[in-house]
Amino acid sequence: GVLTVSWEPIDGSAGAIRTLRERSVPLRFATNTTTRTRAEVAALLVAAGIDVHADEILTAPAATAAYLRSAHPTARCFLLNTGDLSEDLEGIDLVDDGAADVVVIGGAGVDFTHQQLNRAFRLILDGAAFVAMHRNLYWRTSSGLELDTGAYVRALAEATGVEPVVLGKPSADFVLTGVDELGVDAGRVAMIGDDIENDVLGAQHAGLRGILVRTGKFREEVVSASREQPDLIVDCMADIP
Repeated sequence: GVLTVSWEPIDGSAGAIRTLRERSVPLRFATNTTTRTRAEVAALLVAAGIDVHADEILTAPAATAAYLRSAHPTARCFLLNTGDLSEDLEGIDLVDDGAADVVVIGGAGVDFTHQQLNRAFRLILDGAAFVAMHRNLYWRTSSGLELDTGAYVRALAEATGVEPVVLGKPSADFVLTGVDELGVDAGRVAMIGDDIENDVLGAQHAGLRGILVRTGKFREEVVSASREQPDLIVDCMADIP
């Protein structure tokens, strides 16, 4: 929604990244995409004409894997996700059947059937830890807005009475991982996003500046209804340099 929609470049986004690099502005690319690995995301962006390297990309699945290795190192994990994340979840014990110690909710899609959601519900009731890769409610595709993981996460939290650990945006830990990699103070970093809650406000709460673009999932009525506002609103990524 900032650089691409359905992996097609938004006008001016490639040039904006090129200009920032020419000015030696350090960059990280933070995404809640859960259907592709970091390498796949990088390849798709490069194919769209955007100069990106895989090691500059921060993904919710990679953050989730790091958390699981630290907080639940020997856990059996039931993963509900659309897409193959085995590369980013290497070393995590993923189970399809039987008991599980952790329920991990990834990217919404055709695999989010009633049967699978009900299994997640029962496992959490039985004591499994509840982890969500992110809580985005919807995203923009070339065919329009599409329901995302956050809607299901909210439903499971409501039904079980258990709040999940959220690893992707707007988690402060996730945002500050990028800040640490950039090697500058948080106050010198701006998060540019199309989602006022998960991108902009999440970044502001972590001490960054928040810039909202009017592309992707941007909706004027959502911004108007928000009690908190971005530091800056621009039409698109091309305005950033």
